[in-house]
Amino acid sequence: MSSQSTAEPAPESARLYPAYPFLAVSIAVFRGGAVLLATRTRAPFAGDFSLPGGLVEAGETLEAAALRELAEEVQVEARIFGFNRHVESIERDASGRIKRHFVIASFIGEWISGEGTPGPEAGRVLWAPPAALARLPCTPLTAEVVEGAAARYFRAATPR
Repeated sequence: MSSQSTAEPAPESARLYPAYPFLAVSIAVFRGGAVLLATRTRAPFAGDFSLPGGLVEAGETLEAAALRELAEEVQVEARIFGFNRHVESIERDASGRIKRHFVIASFIGEWISGEGTPGPEAGRVLWAPPAALARLPCTPLTAEVVEGAAARYFRAATPR
């Protein structure tokens, strides 16, 4: 596992009205028949369930960033199973200006250790069957991203 990040998180204001999109990662970690979710503690979507993730640091590979963010946010270790898809999150203000813009590379992970612990960026942590996401308050596209990741992960795990 990579070492803990030494970079301080950027204040929320530094992420508003960007000149370019921010590159971020997320990871759908599976253990048994469940996926790891955590509530966000910051805007946007504070209090909604999402996949662990965050910004990619300069010089860091996407996979390393996904595993680092997983360890930092919820103290879980996983191995990368594969790439799932990218997600674009673009938020405009009332005048139509780009307020936030993130391009998120979303990975599939297989659990190694850790139960999931809340922290500064992750509130409530839970392992949920993918079908349960329809009944949870989730960030936009989380259920869709998990559905695709689960289909790929469990299809590969099923003997043919």
